[in-house]
Amino acid sequence: MSEFDSRAYRDTMGHFATGVVIIAACEGDDLVGLAAQSFVSLSLDPPLIAVCPAKTSTSWPRIRSQSTFGINVLAADQQSVSDAFAQKGQIADIGWRKSANGVPIFEDVIATVECELDAEHQAGDHTIAVGRVLDFAVRRPGDRPLLFYRGGYGI
Repeated sequence: MSEFDSRAYRDTMGHFATGVVIIAACEGDDLVGLAAQSFVSLSLDPPLIAVCPAKTSTSWPRIRSQSTFGINVLAADQQSVSDAFAQKGQIADIGWRKSANGVPIFEDVIATVECELDAEHQAGDHTIAVGRVLDFAVRRPGDRPLLFYRGGYGI
């Protein structure tokens, strides 16, 4: 058996376009978050989503400890927001408010999903985090999402 080529695997998987979201929570009055491509609607009954933060993430343990978190779906014109949250320990300069569920809702995103952490499963170098949906909204209907494809934005 030949040695597994992780770079070639990553390049192959990069041919699948994904949207970009910011997973975020509030630590008191402070915002903590991370950019992610691995987000999916998991179940309608009960309503569940899944996100897959890397085990090396320094933000995910902080988000996890809050028990509630938000998914902010970025629009095509929000690459700078993604870039900021993709850097370790950084957050974007973006307006936001805390929802009734204590979840950060960003201004001008396409959609938001508010969640309570339901379960976590270990999966290689990532964690599969399952969130029970508490609330959701479309905020910019008709706008195009920020896409990530073959290691860059857009297609």
